[in-house]
Amino acid sequence: MKKKSLNPIELHTAGATVSHRSPFEDLPSLESETELTKEFIDRWVIPYYMKLSGTEKEWIDHLAVIKHEITDEIIQQNLGDFNWRTRQTGAFFAAITNKPQYIDVIGTHLLKSEVCYAGAIYCKVLAFFNTEKCVDYLNRYLGYYLTQPDLWYDQQYAMEAILYLDKINGTNHFDLHRKNWKTFIENKPYWKEEIKTDQLDEQLAVIKAIQEE
Repeated sequence: MKKKSLNPIELHTAGATVSHRSPFEDLPSLESETELTKEFIDRWVIPYYMKLSGTEKEWIDHLAVIKHEITDEIIQQNLGDFNWRTRQTGAFFAAITNKPQYIDVIGTHLLKSEVCYAGAIYCKVLAFFNTEKCVDYLNRYLGYYLTQPDLWYDQQYAMEAILYLDKINGTNHFDLHRKNWKTFIENKPYWKEEIKTDQLDEQLAVIKAIQEE
């Protein structure tokens, strides 16, 4: 569904819970021209969107079987729909089917941050693909959103992703954002200063396992 066709209640349901202006809002992003059918949503969204961080063997085995049915059209329909459920599912599908051609779509969605929840999956997928573009999208995201203390978005997930990539690439992007991170969390008592990648490591191992089966 297209953003401009949604009323305020529909926007909220889709995940556009906070209205904000950013330097990224005019970036062109993938946007579907047609509304998804109930059949498509029942088949390619509802069974997946709440389980994308799962690590159970049954979940891995299921995805390993159905990944061969996931076409570019399915990925594009999910990514192009203005809804956090579909967008994060499309990004995850791009990862398990090893489709790096969607990095720009996913990176742009992350920068624009139009819907809630999906950013965590975007960061994970960018960390998985690990290209120069992926690092650039994460750095650009952090460079701006860490300076916006009232936007409680996906800064932690982006910090985890950039730290993970530093570890495997031998780089040091994380330190570029450390000071801004400390400042950003000052008004957030439940956000911890220490950044760990344990869960991200485990979830990226799941994507790799799905690809290899």
